[in-house]
Amino acid sequence: MVEAVQDAGVVVTGAGGGIGAALARRFAAEGAQVVVNDLDAAKAKAVAEEIGAIAVPGDASTIVAEARDALGGTIDVYCANAGLPSAGSESADEKVWALAWDVNVMAHVRAAQELLPAWLERGSGRFVSTVSAAGLLTMIGAAPYSVTKHGAYAFAEWLSLTYRHRGVKVHAICPQGVRTDMLDATGSAGDLVLQPTAIEPETVADALFAGIEEDRFLILPHPEVAGYYQVRAAEPDRWLTNMNHIQQKWEATR
Repeated sequence: MVEAVQDAGVVVTGAGGGIGAALARRFAAEGAQVVVNDLDAAKAKAVAEEIGAIAVPGDASTIVAEARDALGGTIDVYCANAGLPSAGSESADEKVWALAWDVNVMAHVRAAQELLPAWLERGSGRFVSTVSAAGLLTMIGAAPYSVTKHGAYAFAEWLSLTYRHRGVKVHAICPQGVRTDMLDATGSAGDLVLQPTAIEPETVADALFAGIEEDRFLILPHPEVAGYYQVRAAEPDRWLTNMNHIQQKWEATR
């Protein structure tokens, strides 16, 4: 058992399936009191009933107060997991860009606005951001997703550097492909780049809990991402050339 989460009040957004459901199950198994959030009320209720949690369906941007009340007044851990796999290029409709920004970035910002006053006052709190390896690297065929996931990572990083001395712990989970409905939605680009090394959602939960025990900010369920990230930083042109080769390979299959 991970002592840091025993008896903690935990909220997991987008927890009706996939990574969110795996996180909710793991927190419950570790002795936490869990709120399961999802836009799909039936899915949220099903997961909550399975693990003995509380379902609070709705838009992840708006449920912090209700979730806090459901947990008896205190949220100790907030998992900003809900996300959109928005595909498209620079020419994607502005509504696609706006929705991706709203869900993948601003939902995290809004949650932090509500959570931080209490956390800073008491000197403790834990914010878990499900980002993506796309937030460290990029993803072919998905400009809105890649750009907003970079934003989600940047916000998590900013929270950590700003508030870690005041007791707020932040974790950014950055997996590559995970076997979920979201992966299925990535189509041929995901088939090429993500499916070959895709992992189960439970493996992502395992990686997070290892990171919590080690008090690590960056959670890499695919450890090889660290190497890609290093090349991207140290040799950007080499990295971009390699990614462009993947782009060309994808274009040849379409």
